[in-house]
Amino acid sequence: MLEFLTGSGLAAAAGMNAYIPMLVIGLANRFFPDALALPEGWAWISSWWVLGILAVLLVVEVVADKIPAVDSVNDVLQTIVRPTAGGLVFGSSSTASTVAVTDPAAFFASNQWVPIVVGAIIALTVHVGKTAMRPAANAATVGAAAPIVSTIEDVGAIGMSLLAIVAPVLVLLALALLGLLGWSIWRTARKRRNADLRPATDRLPAD
Repeated sequence: MLEFLTGSGLAAAAGMNAYIPMLVIGLANRFFPDALALPEGWAWISSWWVLGILAVLLVVEVVADKIPAVDSVNDVLQTIVRPTAGGLVFGSSSTASTVAVTDPAAFFASNQWVPIVVGAIIALTVHVGKTAMRPAANAATVGAAAPIVSTIEDVGAIGMSLLAIVAPVLVLLALALLGLLGWSIWRTARKRRNADLRPATDRLPAD
C-alpha cells in the first residue's frame, strides 16, 4: 500500500511538472540512499548525464510555464512528456527502498508494467486538469495569473515529491488538497471571466 502511495504522489507531481519528481528521486538515490535507494534496473535515473539533462529541461519548463500563451503551448507539448515521466517515477519508486518502505512488494517488482501504466494515467489526469485550468485563469486575469499559478504548481510538485518519499500516508490528503485548490482556482477564474464578458449595462448598479 505504501509503495502505491509513494508512486501516486510522484506521478501526480509529474502531472504538474515532469522533471521535478524525476530529479528528486535521482538526487535522492545518488546523495541520500538511506532516504531512497532505486533498484539496479532504475539506477540510470541518478546518473550524472540524466540529472544534467533533467536540470536543463526543468529550467526551460519553469520559465516557459510562467509566460502567458507560451504556457498553454508548453502544456500541449507536455501531453506526452508528463504521463511518460509519471510512469517512470511510479515504476521506479514502487520497487525502491525508502524511509517508509524498507521491503517493496514483490508484485511491483515482477509486474513492472503495472506501476508504469498506473503512473502514466495518474500523471495524465493531473496534466489534463492543469491544461484545462490555465487558459481560464489567464483569460480571467489577462495573463497575470500565469506566473502565480505556475509557481504554486512547482512548489506543489516539490512538496508532493518529498512527501511521497518520507510520508506517503499523507499523499491522499495532499492529492485531495491539490484537487480542491485546482477546482477553486478554475471556479474563481470562470466567475471572473463571465463577469468581464457581461455587457457594461448589466454591471451598472440599479437606481
